Amino acid sequence: MRRVLWMSALLMLLSGCTAVQPWERGTLAEPGMELGGDPVDGYVDNHIYFSREAAVGSGGVGGGGCGCN
Repeated sequence: MRRVLWMSALLMLLSGCTAVQPWERGTLAEPGMELGGDPVDGYVDNHIYFSREAAVGSGGVGGGGCGCN
């Protein structure tokens, strides 16, 4: 029983792997595919969080909490 579970887990892990074709690498190298995402979107998200929470130290975004900066 344990062996079947290990084989199933291994099969599930290996099924997620696939070969990337050379013409697909350009799409994967685009800035939007980064794990952190688009830096402008991150800045805007931090600004919205800072404006809503009026908290200091939310990622280096300046402003007084009114959302006008």
